[in-house]
Amino acid sequence: MRIEENVYLCKLFDAYGELLSNGQKEILSAYLNDDLTLTEIAENLGISRQAARDSISKAEIKLKGFEEKLCFLKKVEKLEKEIESLKQKK
Repeated sequence: MRIEENVYLCKLFDAYGELLSNGQKEILSAYLNDDLTLTEIAENLGISRQAARDSISKAEIKLKGFEEKLCFLKKVEKLEKEIESLKQKK
Protein backbone atom coordinates (compact mmCIF):
# COMPACT_ATOMS: atom_id res chain seq x y z
CA MET A 1 0.00 0.00 0.00
CA ARG A 2 1.37 3.41 -0.88
CA ILE A 3 1.94 5.99 1.83
CA GLU A 4 -0.72 8.36 0.46
CA GLU A 5 -3.28 5.57 0.46
CA ASN A 6 -2.33 4.61 4.01
CA VAL A 7 -2.68 8.20 5.24
CA TYR A 8 -6.08 8.49 3.55
CA LEU A 9 -7.16 5.18 5.07
CA CYS A 10 -6.05 6.41 8.51
CA LYS A 11 -8.17 9.53 8.08
CA LEU A 12 -11.15 7.44 7.01
CA PHE A 13 -10.62 5.13 9.98
CA ASP A 14 -10.51 8.10 12.37
CA ALA A 15 -13.70 9.52 10.88
CA TYR A 16 -15.75 6.35 10.40
CA GLY A 17 -14.01 3.61 12.36
CA GLU A 18 -16.79 3.33 14.91
CA LEU A 19 -19.12 2.23 12.13
CA LEU A 20 -17.08 -0.92 11.51
CA SER A 21 -17.60 -4.21 13.30
CA ASN A 22 -15.49 -4.79 16.42
CA GLY A 23 -13.38 -7.36 14.58
CA GLN A 24 -12.73 -5.04 11.66
CA LYS A 25 -11.85 -2.19 14.03
CA GLU A 26 -9.42 -4.39 15.92
CA ILE A 27 -7.69 -5.69 12.81
CA LEU A 28 -7.56 -2.35 11.01
CA SER A 29 -6.29 -0.59 14.12
CA ALA A 30 -3.53 -3.17 14.51
CA TYR A 31 -2.63 -2.73 10.84
CA LEU A 32 -2.74 1.08 10.70
CA ASN A 33 -2.01 2.27 14.22
CA ASP A 34 0.24 -0.49 15.54
CA ASP A 35 1.93 -1.07 12.16
CA LEU A 36 1.62 -4.84 12.48
CA THR A 37 2.04 -7.10 9.49
CA LEU A 38 -0.72 -9.41 8.32
CA THR A 39 1.21 -12.33 9.76
CA GLU A 40 1.53 -10.65 13.16
CA ILE A 41 -2.16 -9.78 13.22
CA ALA A 42 -3.09 -13.33 12.25
CA GLU A 43 -0.88 -14.83 14.96
CA ASN A 44 -2.17 -12.44 17.63
CA LEU A 45 -5.81 -13.15 16.81
CA GLY A 46 -5.51 -16.82 15.96
CA ILE A 47 -6.76 -16.38 12.40
CA SER A 48 -5.21 -16.98 9.00
CA ARG A 49 -3.19 -14.35 7.22
CA GLN A 50 -5.79 -14.40 4.44
CA ALA A 51 -8.61 -13.75 6.93
CA ALA A 52 -6.72 -10.71 8.25
CA ARG A 53 -6.19 -9.44 4.69
CA ASP A 54 -9.86 -10.00 3.79
CA SER A 55 -10.98 -8.12 6.89
CA ILE A 56 -8.75 -5.16 6.05
CA SER A 57 -9.95 -5.11 2.44
CA LYS A 58 -13.62 -5.24 3.43
CA ALA A 59 -13.12 -2.53 6.05
CA GLU A 60 -11.38 -0.34 3.49
CA ILE A 61 -14.28 -0.75 1.07
CA LYS A 62 -16.77 0.13 3.81
CA LEU A 63 -14.82 3.21 4.89
CA LYS A 64 -14.55 4.48 1.33
CA GLY A 65 -18.27 3.85 0.86
CA PHE A 66 -19.09 5.88 3.96
CA GLU A 67 -17.01 8.79 2.69
CA GLU A 68 -18.57 8.55 -0.76
CA LYS A 69 -22.05 8.82 0.74
CA LEU A 70 -21.41 11.22 3.63
CA CYS A 71 -18.43 13.32 2.41
CA PHE A 72 -17.45 14.07 6.00
CA LEU A 73 -13.71 14.18 5.33
CA LYS A 74 -14.17 16.47 2.34
CA LYS A 75 -16.21 18.85 4.47
CA VAL A 76 -13.64 18.85 7.27
CA GLU A 77 -10.78 19.48 4.85
CA LYS A 78 -12.73 22.31 3.24
CA LEU A 79 -13.35 23.90 6.64
CA GLU A 80 -9.67 23.55 7.56
CA LYS A 81 -8.67 25.35 4.35
CA GLU A 82 -11.17 28.13 5.04
CA ILE A 83 -9.84 28.54 8.60
CA GLU A 84 -6.26 28.75 7.30
CA SER A 85 -7.35 31.31 4.73
CA LEU A 86 -8.99 33.44 7.42
CA LYS A 87 -5.91 33.20 9.65
CA GLN A 88 -3.70 34.43 6.81
CA LYS A 89 -5.96 37.42 6.20
CA LYS A 90 -5.37 38.77 9.73
